[in-house]
Amino acid sequence: MSLEAIRYSRGSLQILNQLLLPQQSHYEAVGSVRQAWEAIHAMKVRGAPAIALVGCLSLSVELQEGAGGPGLAALLAFVRDALSFLVSARPTAVNMARAARDLADAAALEAEREGATEEAVRERVIRYAEDMLEKDLRDNRSIGDLGAHHLLERTAPGGGKVTVLTHCVIRSLHNLGRLGHAFCTETRPYNQGARLTAFELVYEQIPATLIADSMAAAAMAHRGVSAVVVGADRVVANGDTANKVGTYQLAIAAKHHGIPFYVAAPSSSCDLHLETGQEIVIEERPGQELTDVNGVRIAAPGIGVWNPAFDVTPHDLITGGIITELGVFAPEELREALSATIS
Repeated sequence: MSLEAIRYSRGSLQILNQLLLPQQSHYEAVGSVRQAWEAIHAMKVRGAPAIALVGCLSLSVELQEGAGGPGLAALLAFVRDALSFLVSARPTAVNMARAARDLADAAALEAEREGATEEAVRERVIRYAEDMLEKDLRDNRSIGDLGAHHLLERTAPGGGKVTVLTHCVIRSLHNLGRLGHAFCTETRPYNQGARLTAFELVYEQIPATLIADSMAAAAMAHRGVSAVVVGADRVVANGDTANKVGTYQLAIAAKHHGIPFYVAAPSSSCDLHLETGQEIVIEERPGQELTDVNGVRIAAPGIGVWNPAFDVTPHDLITGGIITELGVFAPEELREALSATIS
């Protein structure tokens, strides 16, 4: 059974608080948009698709409880304001912004129907968020399956098992019996890899080893890494990709060692409105996340800190391809492949 990051039933939303892993596996109730914003901003939940899901589902919980209104105009204003607020929690990831735009448009269209009612608009917004959750599950399966088969054809066409660095697509490779081993990086400074990815791998009994970020190149040189697969918070039209900081250096090391480098992301993370990665706004996090670990200071007092949450990997370093639920594309193929399906 896969680890659930989100548990939802109509009127109830719970998230796995990733800040407490691995000491505690605790699901925290999210009953309002404000609570969702705080959870996203504090990185209790992370990953661009999950951020959008938690944001939109928190709005559906509030609407189910009767928030917004009275009157169609007041209800629509409530929905728009709530979605705009959620977008501000972590602006680099495109999924929340796209979901906010599409969900607000869906609510407005429902309100324009002849005989439209508050109840109908509420139901439309709630159902839209629930459909997002169902689609996310389907997309994750497709990304895993498509990426696994593409990676195997590229790195092990004659059969046999592969060794993959980081975490995406690993589940599908494992289910196919073709994953020999996985290496996951700790992903400083927030240690999502050590806390979350490693927890998932152990939970699902996938053979894996944790390494420090600074060990990745050595692992590629000495531990038989077949491919590197990372996620993405935003992929722009030319294929440049923003992902958690440290991804760029993985891509450089992979190219030096001749190892295919893949980006796995749903089409909802692709932003064709931006031409290059230079246009992506990079979120900067508090310096304390770097200087402290679990509230204990580990850095010299008085030292300056630069703490960007993301870096941008240039498209020419993505040598394996960009894995979406629609297929695996070379960076130069992305715009044409997706322009008909996303806006």
